[in-house]
Amino acid sequence: MVNEASSSSSSFRTICWQPTWNPASRGLGLEHLLLAQGQADSVVLAVDEHQQPFRLAYRLYWDEAWQLRSADFFVAKAGINRLLSLRTDGKGHWQDGEGRPLAELDGCLDIDIWPTPLTNSFPILREPMAVGERRSFRMAWVDGTALTVKAQAQAYTRVGERLYLFESLDGSGFKAELRVDEDGLVLDYPGLFRRVKA
Repeated sequence: MVNEASSSSSSFRTICWQPTWNPASRGLGLEHLLLAQGQADSVVLAVDEHQQPFRLAYRLYWDEAWQLRSADFFVAKAGINRLLSLRTDGKGHWQDGEGRPLAELDGCLDIDIWPTPLTNSFPILREPMAVGERRSFRMAWVDGTALTVKAQAQAYTRVGERLYLFESLDGSGFKAELRVDEDGLVLDYPGLFRRVKA
């Protein structure tokens, strides 16, 4: 998905995460991410909770303030291929790939994609927090295995220099402490993802 023009004008960093969320398929799968300033190009190979293998490819573009502008997805699973394209003006207004407004996402400034820890970095980097500070966000939450999108409330608390508490505010009570590297990218997401050397 990386074309020659973009790769020659940007220095890409390779990051890999291993999915650990599926106990029946632990150790299977990998996300291979190419990350550059303002863009990401990634492929996720994994097995879902129904023991179905899938391939998710996504490409993101954002501005210098870590404000997402576009997201394109392709998933192949059980012989079915699906595409999803999202566009946003960075002010909480979203459209699909055909330019149709997605009113249900109004107010969402960030995107959160399952299954990858990359997008946890967007609110952290877009709105730096002091240690002890907590902020709530309205996210465009994408299920990358089904290519559906909905609004979801989340919160982040900076509990240490490189440690954040993530909370899903959808009523599930889900919480996780996320360790990040010097660039604000997730190292380990307990029970879900583990960074591996590329």
